[in-house]
Amino acid sequence: MSNSIDLSIASEQTRRRFLQTGVLLLAGVSTGPALAEGAEPMLRIGLMTDLHYADKKPVGSRYYRETLDKIAVASGQLSGASLDFLVELGDFIDAADAVDVELGYLKTIAKPFAEICVDRHYVLGNHCVDTLTKEEFLDTIGQEKSYYSFNRGDFHFVVLDACYRTDGKPYGRKNSVWTDANIPAEELEWLADDLNQSDKKTIVFAHQRLDDEGSHFVNNSPTVRKILEQSKRVAAVFQGHSHANDYQQVNGIHYCTLRAMIEQSGPDNNGFAVLEIDGNGGLKIEGFKKQASYQWT
Repeated sequence: MSNSIDLSIASEQTRRRFLQTGVLLLAGVSTGPALAEGAEPMLRIGLMTDLHYADKKPVGSRYYRETLDKIAVASGQLSGASLDFLVELGDFIDAADAVDVELGYLKTIAKPFAEICVDRHYVLGNHCVDTLTKEEFLDTIGQEKSYYSFNRGDFHFVVLDACYRTDGKPYGRKNSVWTDANIPAEELEWLADDLNQSDKKTIVFAHQRLDDEGSHFVNNSPTVRKILEQSKRVAAVFQGHSHANDYQQVNGIHYCTLRAMIEQSGPDNNGFAVLEIDGNGGLKIEGFKKQASYQWT
């Protein structure tokens, strides 16, 4: 994402959306931590985003080196949570001027992250592949593909990759700008086919946002949303990139933007979550520190 996010703007956007869609929010979201009465968790999923780890001095509201301390706190909380899997929603590292430096950032933060949970999934963020190629990033963290799907229990999960330029070229080696994020035709075709082949309720993970249009959103997000809506199986999309808590419901799909771990200094300015899916298919996001909590039944 940009190096100059204004969190006050993001907060104002959230306020306006609440005023515009307050009835939907009150009907579909609770800030309480409890699952639906009588429903036990079927799956527990760790979520975090925008760690932006780098061994460099703070810039603005970003305290790059403090990510190591923040992930240690998250590890202490999540390691005992009996997670089924863990997802990082992009911008795992910050950009560097040289490949070896950026690989060093990645190897440093990958180690404590890997200690949290054996089953891990990484969404590519624009900073992850600013200097590195996608192949270099994926090889280092041990993930085969940048977009794919998998099943756990009664749910289907989809990981998307919007780190492509408008002309379809993948990000890497500083060949892109963060506002030019797209899901290319080949991935769109794969997504439609993947959703059509599954009969399970589905959750999508993305980095750049899909719930609207603008600089922090995937350029062809209306096309992506149409595919998600037509499947009639997608319950929620979890995304990052804009660094502040945000939520809106679009045509029956919950879009939850998580708070960035990198923002601000000190242990209280952390953010991560556990997503619980109950036996009735209800979703609860238990947010820690600055991450908001939600519940959708």
